[in-house]
Amino acid sequence: MMKKKNVKNKVELPLISELRSLDQSFMNNQLGWETPEYLEQNMVHKFRGYQSEALRYFHYSQVSETFKHRNIKHLLFNMATGSGKTDLMAGLILYMYKELNYRNFLFIVNTNSVLNKTIDNLTNPQSNKYLYANKLNVNGERIKIERVKIFPRIQNDNTIYIKLSSVQTLATDIFTQSENSMGEEAYARNKVVVLGDEAHHYSASTKKEKNIEQSWEKAIDTILAAREDNRLLEFTATIDLENNKIYDKYQDKIIYQYALDQFILDGYSKNVKRIQSGNSDMENMLSVILLSEFRRRYALDIYKVQIKPVIMFKSQKIDASNEANRNFNELIVSLSPEIIRDFLVRQKSLKIEEESNTLSAAFNYYRINDESMSQIVYEIKREFSSNRIINVNDNDRVGMLEKGQYEALNSLESPDNLYRVVFAVAKLTEGWDVLNLYDIVRISNFKGTKGDKKTTMAEAQLIGRGARYNPLFLNGERSYKRQFDNNTDEISSLILETLHYHVINEPQYLKNLVEALDNMNLPSGEDKKNPLIDVKLKKSFTQTEVWEKGKIYYNQTIEVDDSYYDRLSKYGVDNKNDIIVKWRFTSQELGYKDNVVKEDYLTAHQIPIKIDERLLNKAMNRLRFYHFENLKKFLPNLKSRHEFFDEKWLNIKGRTLYAIVPMDFNEKDFIPFEKLEILEIYLQETALKIKRGYSKLKGTNKFIGYPIKEYISNYSKRIPNYDTAKMVLGVTSQNVERYIIENPAFVYDSAIINMTEKHLVDRILERVDEFYKQYKDVYLIRMDENMHRQSSKNEELKLHQFEKQPERVYLEGFQPDFILYLKNTEFFMQVFIEPKGNNLVEQDQWKEDLLLYIHNNQGELIFEDEVEGVKITGLKFYTINDSRGTMKQLAQISLDKDFEGLSLY
Repeated sequence: MMKKKNVKNKVELPLISELRSLDQSFMNNQLGWETPEYLEQNMVHKFRGYQSEALRYFHYSQVSETFKHRNIKHLLFNMATGSGKTDLMAGLILYMYKELNYRNFLFIVNTNSVLNKTIDNLTNPQSNKYLYANKLNVNGERIKIERVKIFPRIQNDNTIYIKLSSVQTLATDIFTQSENSMGEEAYARNKVVVLGDEAHHYSASTKKEKNIEQSWEKAIDTILAAREDNRLLEFTATIDLENNKIYDKYQDKIIYQYALDQFILDGYSKNVKRIQSGNSDMENMLSVILLSEFRRRYALDIYKVQIKPVIMFKSQKIDASNEANRNFNELIVSLSPEIIRDFLVRQKSLKIEEESNTLSAAFNYYRINDESMSQIVYEIKREFSSNRIINVNDNDRVGMLEKGQYEALNSLESPDNLYRVVFAVAKLTEGWDVLNLYDIVRISNFKGTKGDKKTTMAEAQLIGRGARYNPLFLNGERSYKRQFDNNTDEISSLILETLHYHVINEPQYLKNLVEALDNMNLPSGEDKKNPLIDVKLKKSFTQTEVWEKGKIYYNQTIEVDDSYYDRLSKYGVDNKNDIIVKWRFTSQELGYKDNVVKEDYLTAHQIPIKIDERLLNKAMNRLRFYHFENLKKFLPNLKSRHEFFDEKWLNIKGRTLYAIVPMDFNEKDFIPFEKLEILEIYLQETALKIKRGYSKLKGTNKFIGYPIKEYISNYSKRIPNYDTAKMVLGVTSQNVERYIIENPAFVYDSAIINMTEKHLVDRILERVDEFYKQYKDVYLIRMDENMHRQSSKNEELKLHQFEKQPERVYLEGFQPDFILYLKNTEFFMQVFIEPKGNNLVEQDQWKEDLLLYIHNNQGELIFEDEVEGVKITGLKFYTINDSRGTMKQLAQISLDKDFEGLSLY
């Protein structure tokens, strides 16, 4: 039985609640406000949705009629590690300069490492960490950012002054009034914004802790009180709202929250997996070396991209870390092909890799490439030589880094930085934002292996920092979100988008670690083995003439010019019929009438929702896809966003939006925000259709034959582990399983399929004897996308629309799941068959329309080289238990009569 995760009590945060209500209210005088264009143009990184929302909430707090009389001076942004708090700070600086006329910004933090990082982030255009465009331009005016020690008395126009200081130095300056420092009166001269990073350190007097830290909080309060218009904006991923004193201080100051679990769920981080084993430290070192080098080689071999995966060895004590560093160097120097081979044999005998997909993939790579082992060892010795290792433990000053270490640690992604390994104890828990950290290894060669709760919490925080996503340039695009979550081939996800934490197999330590991860709301799990299953062609099939000389046919495509996309229907989007949105409810204190969604909506009815431009504009402002500069990428003929409302595009005046709701829900029950969310559901679905429909290829009626021998092959596939959190509400899942299929008419030895597909296969194979009465060759071919996952052949084996005037245009193409191959002395027939869940029939209707068009318009089809005796046809979708009579249709097409008898399932 799974252990129930501890859930912290939800605390009331009145300011956030008020801002959320305001954001949903049509009485909001700032309705429709979106991120200013000057911010989009001057930031290196585009704001993500949650960052834009945080900025919008701040905007409300400063200018909305609701708040303008309150003079809100002190706010806190509670946002996950790695979620881009510094990007938000940089954006707020520009916003407050332009909109609120602030020029003086004081950045404070607890540690020098964070301070040095932020100097690069905000003031050093030569750094690859700099967050602004090299030439700042706000509404046609060049803006200069100047780093200062003291805010000048006479201030230049078009200049932003930034003072960066540790909180310790700040407190000293405030209370000792030393020469060339800023005392209280300096902060009263010109209005100042204080930006406090890692803000959980600044409430010591609130918590009644150390005297030295009491002055930090008092110093900040002194600056804030120096002028009515001084502002304090704090940022932290960690705030203990369970502490009553902290809650009392911040309950009405927290302006935005974005939790770590939501950050990971949204795909902006790496996944986090734990690998635990009984290996010694030295064995773990060699294991992670091989894994890290496999990551580098895999990215290069499969995706043609260079990455430099970094390993961090984490110890509890400096002596242990330094000893581990020496052992690591000795291991690299003495490494040989024989050592690696012996290690792989031992790992197999200990069954280490049987529990881990990642280690299994890595170790098998080296076994397969054994003939290249000498070259592999040579490259490992180069990649992990002592001059590519950084040890940050030699300095006894806690929290300090030696000269040059900061620069090296914060430029690990740079091609000029060769470091692959970091040895550390406690200096990297805050302020370290390396993106290409993929492995953290806990060294166990010290006393106290079990690890107390304080230690495991620090390790959990380090894991949270290491989970930052490494934006990879794959398939021609750079992605800042995970790309492989829904890919049944897990290796790319595990190797390129997962942080692995390698730990000792010690029960109490693991219990404490998992508890610490839970307390942080950091979703993670053990790297469990989900083995690749080989699906092989039957030998009996590969010895046939069909295998040697047979072909399968798909239609040829031609390029589509942008001028084609002059209306929304060209993208396969219905813009003529009324819009119907299935509305679901959750339990909230918003007057919702029902929290149960009826699976088939038989007890529901439709309520019309009026679409006006104000509502539509607000919904589009909340969705980045519909910001005009992005919309224009997919709709090249669109002249303005307002034109998007017209008849040939969204056609809002010619259609009605209906929401499907429970029977006891009436139109008067809708609150404005619910209407907005329903419209957003429709717009999000439309955005996906536009993206899919913006293809550069369209189908023709010419069919090309592809040699079976070259295109039908053995392949490997994993049985997907579906995440129930991602299941569509109201849809019953069909688990995918592997089925051994002995019937010789099925060309593979097995099939990895769901129950609907299994029913289809069974029904066809039980009719093989009837097919043999009219055909010499009868074969059922499973067309699995995994056959050519990394190959252009996967694109060739797709059907594309070629109807003259289809009701809806879809250019993306699709690959039907099965082909029934039938051949006699007179002709060859290829039947496309697509099984489909009942819930997807309507959504994918265009695919069925294409299959039936092929069937009904045989005379239009032409074939390469004018080959004769070929018939290409398709069936209606097959649904569970053949509820639509697909098998009857197959019998009429292939045998010109019904099947014999009646099959019951």
